[in-house]
Amino acid sequence: MSSTTATTGSAQPQKISVLFVCLGNICRSTMAEGVFRSIVQDKSSPYYSLVGKVDSCGTGGYHIGDEPDSRTMSTLEDNGVTNYVHAARKLRDSDFQNFDYIFAMDNSNLSDLQRWNNRRKKSSSSKAQVMLFGEFSGTGRKEVVQDPYYIGRDAFEKAFEQCKRFSTNFLEQTFPDLAKTTA
Repeated sequence: MSSTTATTGSAQPQKISVLFVCLGNICRSTMAEGVFRSIVQDKSSPYYSLVGKVDSCGTGGYHIGDEPDSRTMSTLEDNGVTNYVHAARKLRDSDFQNFDYIFAMDNSNLSDLQRWNNRRKKSSSSKAQVMLFGEFSGTGRKEVVQDPYYIGRDAFEKAFEQCKRFSTNFLEQTFPDLAKTTA
């Protein structure tokens, strides 16, 4: 869905839905969800009324029902994201029809998503654009968000910085007309 096909006939684009995916849904995808929500739910943001649904999930069911990792939460809080709540869940077939954009945190997650989607396409279509979140790195090359779980606090800070940069770049590149309203 491009910014030109997402219009309803008025100047306001249709609300979009975004899903962030990693392996276990307690570190990277929750970081991305929290960061993205904070941007699009800011009433002063040009994207405030653009996004209808934001969620995250994992390709594995290792942490279903768990809260995000405490280091994810403290990193979000240290950066001003203080109202984020989430319970981990696993990817569902319906996600490919319920979300416009599905962002993988790394190439392994992307391969899992593509395989999952190809398997289920035999029975139903998909509206989701599935891609690596790091395609919006702004550096001219694709980046991955490394799993910080076994690395430490600095890796959580790096993941936060990437998620913020990728989110901003995605919104500005995909919806340039809205980005111009703040320029």
